[in-house]
Amino acid sequence: MSHDGHNNYFTQFELPLHMHIDTAALEKSFYAQSRKLHPDRFAAKPAAEQEAALAASSRLNDAYRTLRDPIARTEYLLGLEGVQLEEQSRAATDAAKAAGTEKKQVAPPDLLEEAFELNMALEELKMGDDPDARQLLEGERTKFSAMLEATNEDLQELWTKWDAAVDAKDDAGRTSAKDAMVALLNRRSYIRNLVRDVNAALD
Repeated sequence: MSHDGHNNYFTQFELPLHMHIDTAALEKSFYAQSRKLHPDRFAAKPAAEQEAALAASSRLNDAYRTLRDPIARTEYLLGLEGVQLEEQSRAATDAAKAAGTEKKQVAPPDLLEEAFELNMALEELKMGDDPDARQLLEGERTKFSAMLEATNEDLQELWTKWDAAVDAKDDAGRTSAKDAMVALLNRRSYIRNLVRDVNAALD
């Protein structure tokens, strides 16, 4: 799908293809469109029209949920740009679950050592309730949670770069912001999984 493709979630709400969006305008448009598609309005209509309204309402809800969530919005807009975020894709997760395998994930180079130490501590905790391992993991949880928070701030900065490049019709700037967002989302996803593993072990 091209970045200016018609009939996407952004055009549905008459919003520009920006990462920063007017959430108040999004909500207002959502409720206005929802009212038009309300089942009561179609109660006396033929079944085909009722079904079409139901399908349109379902798509509207998906569009609203996606654009309202900052990460989902970023992933969706990158998807419009032709980016397939393997790590984020639900299909990859489902396929891995069905096959009973872990979804492959590449560790960001600067986190390789951290992840290795974390896995060692997780293994030690599995062997028995080692207070040292538990204390180390508590510290790691705090550190990785802070890293996760930092990726959200970095993402906001990249959004600003993206929006400026879109407005200036600067293809190079847009590509650069896009590549940086992909790398950051993969990093964020990796850190989120580490936090999840630590939480599961400590709880």
